[in-house]
Amino acid sequence: MNGELLTERLLEYAKRYLYLHDYDVIYMRNLLLAELKLAAPYDGSPDLSDIAEMDVPDTLYAEIREYALANGLAEEENVERFCTRIFGLLTPAPSKINEEFQRIRKEEGAQKACDYLYGISVKNGYIQKTAIAKNLKWDYSDGERSLEITVNLSKPEKKNKDIAKLLTAPQTRKYPMCLLCKENEGFEGTATHPARQNIRTVKVSLGGKKWFVQYSPYAYYDEHCIAVSEEHSPMHVDSTTPDKLLDFVDVFPNYFIGSNASLPIVGGSILNHEHFQGGRHLMPMHYARTAVALKSKKYPDLQIGILDWYNSGITFSGKNRKSVASLASDIISAWEKFSCPECDILCETDGVPHNTVSPICRKVDDTYIFTILLRNNRTNEQYPDGIFHVHPEYQNIKSEGIGLIEAMGLFILPGRLKRQLDEIENILCGKAAYNKKALENESEDLYVHRFMIGKLMDEGMASDKAEAHRRVEEYVNRVCAAILDNTAVFKKDENGRKGFRKFIEKLDLQEV
Repeated sequence: MNGELLTERLLEYAKRYLYLHDYDVIYMRNLLLAELKLAAPYDGSPDLSDIAEMDVPDTLYAEIREYALANGLAEEENVERFCTRIFGLLTPAPSKINEEFQRIRKEEGAQKACDYLYGISVKNGYIQKTAIAKNLKWDYSDGERSLEITVNLSKPEKKNKDIAKLLTAPQTRKYPMCLLCKENEGFEGTATHPARQNIRTVKVSLGGKKWFVQYSPYAYYDEHCIAVSEEHSPMHVDSTTPDKLLDFVDVFPNYFIGSNASLPIVGGSILNHEHFQGGRHLMPMHYARTAVALKSKKYPDLQIGILDWYNSGITFSGKNRKSVASLASDIISAWEKFSCPECDILCETDGVPHNTVSPICRKVDDTYIFTILLRNNRTNEQYPDGIFHVHPEYQNIKSEGIGLIEAMGLFILPGRLKRQLDEIENILCGKAAYNKKALENESEDLYVHRFMIGKLMDEGMASDKAEAHRRVEEYVNRVCAAILDNTAVFKKDENGRKGFRKFIEKLDLQEV
């Protein structure tokens, strides 16, 4: 790759997609020449017509990579950081991003402003659209309810014990403190911390505090965004959380927003920094109907009900923001102190809390819609990983905690399943041998699936690969539904219904 030509290609791309102003072209050319160790620019008029056809910057990233390695500008272990640095240079400065975002939001609306920021995040390679497109995705219709299931090929599976350690780990002078901190913007990256020179965020005030909004590089769904506190403090959900979520949807009525529960096992994968997740996508939970209608003398202006969903949730809506925030705070406070031993729910053990919630909010026209999913992270001898966590018989499919996104019905399954499920399909249709004894060896890749394989084989061989694929997918579908049933603090039996009624009475709510 000719370095001088590469420089002109990058400039053309930045002019077309990254808002490089004509006044800044010479300045940016000189910056690129310095980065690429070149003495002078390209002499002539190169053919740059292919730039107009680029939906993503993958080709240019590959060209930078090739040039950097060939000319000793980077080693294999840090060449990705070098590529990110180049695109960080080409991306408008954070101040320009915020200025333009706010202008568009005021003049054209929130969605147009989000289109601007999201577009830049794709075009500069921060959102790796090509890698995300490789994820496996399908839908599962379960009667009147549905689930969305993805096998994620870009993010490693995390263990609950490792996630919990982050919450109690001593806060050393590590810089940035974590992957969400505001100091990531422009950070060069290290061998253990990804480069973030191409990330851009927009400032927002939530609950009277400084926050910012960015997009997720993993993008599990349409315009997957993250709202992050500028203060590096642990996740917590309390009476102040509803107003923060309502502030968000007032600024971004085009997006839903929600918070992971704040405790290990039932929380998200990052517990040491307060943040919310949202986006343009409507989750399967958003389509769930109301199972039991409720009413409140205190909040006659709200529509309230128990959600007809796998896990246990209360939903309510209304135009009076103050009423919505107040009922949300009442539920959070009441659940924090609620125990129901008959349902295995204890609010604390020796002062260690177990109850928490995942609150979710969106706005439709001038109506606020709020849902609170009730969570509990107790363990016992039978379920050492969590009574309301994925039960052992399903952990071959998913062992991580069921956080906000999955609790709403979008499953993010580990990338290992792409390989493993394909191997299981081959066994099921006879393309690979079934050796039951070999599967008892813990070193075998399919060891964790030995019971699943046994059940599928007991049902008979598949006639071909297509039938095997259908049966394996159906098995995974049923497991995902069962996992969400595991997370329900109030089960769909008489005992669970009694427990839910007991909590509803604590809130002074009555069935209609």
